[in-house]
Amino acid sequence: MADSRVLIIGAGNIAKAIVRRLEPFEVIVDRIARTERVDELALVYGMDALDGLLPQADIVSLIVPLTSETERLVDAAFLAKMQDGALLVNTARGKVVDTDALLAELNSGRIRAALDVTDPEPLPREHPLWLAPNCLITPHIGGDTAAFLPRAKRLVAAQVGRWLAGEQLHNVME
Repeated sequence: MADSRVLIIGAGNIAKAIVRRLEPFEVIVDRIARTERVDELALVYGMDALDGLLPQADIVSLIVPLTSETERLVDAAFLAKMQDGALLVNTARGKVVDTDALLAELNSGRIRAALDVTDPEPLPREHPLWLAPNCLITPHIGGDTAAFLPRAKRLVAAQVGRWLAGEQLHNVME
């Protein structure tokens, strides 16, 4: 992965954790969110930079919530801007990606995909994504680890404490 360019679409806490995990691999990371800003990690580009950053990315990682702005964000035009051989990673929501457009690109052999989520979900046994070349599909169970329950308890306790103190809660969408 060294010297690869990773474009993370999303800039929340999970995206930040992905950035930290990528650091030892000596990759170049760009992040995009709705609006441009600088956070504790680096510059976060606004969505208006997407067209310029997509063709440079070796890996495009989706980690956005499903909203009216992100539904079908990854359509045929988006995929066409990705460079040949690029990898699309969807750990966001299945409906962020237009499945038919993705299938067309996978079947052409031009790009690759790693999907933790799909549309439809669950993916029917006969769905063509199962047989698409260069496509890895994982069961949507990424958070189901031994670390989940202790972390969830800490988050709930912290959020209740913030709420009782009249403080801003974490992870609230604007």
